Amino acid sequence: MFEHIFKNNEAWVARKLALDPAYFEKMAHGQSPEYLYIGCSDSRVTAEELMGVQPGDVFIHRNIANMVISIDLNVMSVINYAVDHLKVRHIIVCGHYGCGGVKASLQSKDLGILNPWLRNIRDVYRLHKDELNAITDPEEKYDRLAELNVQEQCINVIKTAAVQKAYQERGLLVHGWIFDVHTGRLKDLHIDFPRILRSIMEIYRLI
Repeated sequence: MFEHIFKNNEAWVARKLALDPAYFEKMAHGQSPEYLYIGCSDSRVTAEELMGVQPGDVFIHRNIANMVISIDLNVMSVINYAVDHLKVRHIIVCGHYGCGGVKASLQSKDLGILNPWLRNIRDVYRLHKDELNAITDPEEKYDRLAELNVQEQCINVIKTAAVQKAYQERGLLVHGWIFDVHTGRLKDLHIDFPRILRSIMEIYRLI
């Protein structure tokens, strides 16, 4: 059933060794990525491929709808390891249009174990309700909520002590992106973090 995956792996190994016989020996020495990428688990959104980077270039965490939730020890551990130990220079939160998690959060439906997870996206909707309720086209509303969700998750990243400390000490930067599944293109949302942070850091400043 999945034998082709191992054949694909053998072909990949052969291609890498043909270009550099010491490729895997070098990789085994460790990692020093410049980027932490927090993205969606959607099977269409593969970080390395859409960014055009190689193994070792990006430290990656993925979950449903690219969420950064303070009580999720998984994502918090990833952020702390990437910032404090790997010393990444950039943190990217990347959402995508057509996100199933974003669409599901707008349904008035009991989705079982997904309920508490999706509630965090509903909280994003609540924060931006006036803007979103003014959008009449459902797909446009989904896409805008996906963008606003990226923005709020970037803010959640900035609320963490490790990120605040790294920003002060070495200029760590946080970026919000969207991947357009219809075109294959990445979009920088150019979020105005200084303006947003001025209104919240009185509460969330830790360092």
